[in-house]
Amino acid sequence: MKTVEQHVSDVLGLIAPPEPTELDLLQAHGTVLAEAVTSPVSLPGFDNSSMDGYAVHAADLSSATADEPVSLPVIADIAAGDGSPVAVAPGMCARIMTGAPMPTGADAVVPVEWTDGGTATARFDRPVKGGNAVRRAGDDVREGAEVLRPGVRVGAGEMGVLAAVGRRSVSVFPRPRVVVLSTGEELVEPGRPLGPGQIWESNSFMLAAAARDAGCEVHRHGFVGDDAATVLDTLEGLLTRADLLITSGGVSMGAYDVVKEVLTQQGTVEFTQVAMQPGKPQGFGTVGPDGTPILTLPGNPVSAFVSFQVFVQPVLRKLRGLDPGPLPTTRATLTSPVTSPPGRRSYLRGVLTESAHGRDARPTVAPAVRQGSHQLSALADADALVVVPEDVTEVRAGAVVEVMRLPEG
Repeated sequence: MKTVEQHVSDVLGLIAPPEPTELDLLQAHGTVLAEAVTSPVSLPGFDNSSMDGYAVHAADLSSATADEPVSLPVIADIAAGDGSPVAVAPGMCARIMTGAPMPTGADAVVPVEWTDGGTATARFDRPVKGGNAVRRAGDDVREGAEVLRPGVRVGAGEMGVLAAVGRRSVSVFPRPRVVVLSTGEELVEPGRPLGPGQIWESNSFMLAAAARDAGCEVHRHGFVGDDAATVLDTLEGLLTRADLLITSGGVSMGAYDVVKEVLTQQGTVEFTQVAMQPGKPQGFGTVGPDGTPILTLPGNPVSAFVSFQVFVQPVLRKLRGLDPGPLPTTRATLTSPVTSPPGRRSYLRGVLTESAHGRDARPTVAPAVRQGSHQLSALADADALVVVPEDVTEVRAGAVVEVMRLPEG
């Protein structure tokens, strides 16, 4: 059997580096930057007020007290966006709004709450320091500075930065197009009645959701039966809308493992066994004239889920222009004992709890009671996978184990 690391390397070898494209800002949301973004201007571009108040010469208020306030004539009102030149001489002040440009001569802003709010003359009952409530030009970003680096995911904060430096579009790696397909004669679309020996199909929903959570555009084709010609025709019909095909089911050693039967004949897909549990049977390769990558996952729901986290996640990260490393891991204390078959690396569903007993306290992880590859119910609660190495068959409660953090939906 192959090692997990070898299979990860093999599937990543299918993936060519993505080509960047220019997208409008809102279309770029959730994608990954393919360029460094610099600011063509300083931010702010001019000295401005950080609050509503009065622009003053700080020296004019040095003697102001509650008992002996200082009164200054108001010579102008300055609103945000006002480009009219205003100068404030010593002994004068100007009403100013948040974001409005500082007038020439003034070196501080007195919040309106510290005054009587006068419109012709304003009274001040305390001194103010020079620079108070003034945002200096370039305080945030200097002209020419890099504000976003390549490889950053464009979220809400990044979107705000892009717009603030005047970008209407940006070069990004587009979302990968992922098509998900399940196989099996026993499958029935959820919401329809079950016949004898049938089950509601769940894998394609689960895998489509996981791919969407990973930042992809996803088409769930649903499922097809175990007819070889139908499976092949279906796969070929999906190629034009896919950067990656993911199938589940039909990859093991059974007489009706149709995905394996069909794709083996194509000569471009390899089926193998990986030293892991769950998820031992795997397939990978390319299909179609353009060599579209395909990953064929086992049909047991938990096996498909774990295979996605271990093998598909790195592929999707590479397709998005990100480092194709594994999911983040941590060390945690096991709350109950677990077992693992010899020679295979186990990925056991668990619930991770961060400790509240000090900065250096280690988190704990509680393994799910039901760990069968068909037992889907525990997945909804699981937020981690306990990793048990190939040469370990038993782990006692209280032992420290490696834990793979599952992505949040």
